[in-house]
Amino acid sequence: MNGSVDKSSTRLGLALGAALVSTVLCTPVTAAAPEEAGKGQGAAATMPGHGERACPVVYFDLGETLVHTAADGSTTYLPGAASYLRTLRERHVEVGLITNVPPSWGTTDAERAARLRTEVDAMWRGPAAFAWADFGDRIRTPRTEAERKPSPVLWQRAKEDSAGCRVVYQAETAQEVSVASSLGFVSYQVGLPHRPAFLPAGLVELLGCRLT
Repeated sequence: MNGSVDKSSTRLGLALGAALVSTVLCTPVTAAAPEEAGKGQGAAATMPGHGERACPVVYFDLGETLVHTAADGSTTYLPGAASYLRTLRERHVEVGLITNVPPSWGTTDAERAARLRTEVDAMWRGPAAFAWADFGDRIRTPRTEAERKPSPVLWQRAKEDSAGCRVVYQAETAQEVSVASSLGFVSYQVGLPHRPAFLPAGLVELLGCRLT
């Protein structure tokens, strides 16, 4: 095994381990991703401080985080995404989406979410349909062009709508992860080598421990 890769994996393991231990103890921690994997940005897991309730809500970006759109326009789950959502569902962890769509798709989040579902389903090629039911009414989309990510508005709205629960955000871009982290989300950049594809479900569950 390449020495630099081995060292990177070791640092990542220690970072995730520190995050896990800190969460069990209900204390804040930031576990930075190694520069080799995160290109100097992003975080393996950024834990918020005190003041939030249990019941974590896990928000995702959609494109290239949970689903992939091919050159021909067809859309499928990214590897591991379907099973990860199923695991969170089995553990009764609520999930949501924070995703950019054209504001013209509707006047409310519900209308824009319905149009998003229509667009995705029309080009879906996966063996199982996308799990829209898991997300309920927790799909946040921009009302204006100014609200499009990386504007903080969608994350702020998601946090306000989460009833004081700890909130998690997972996406493939370091910029979005950074913005979410700055707003108090437990943020995780997916798609990086030598690390779990998504924030481990066991760690997500532990975010529900009571704060003192």
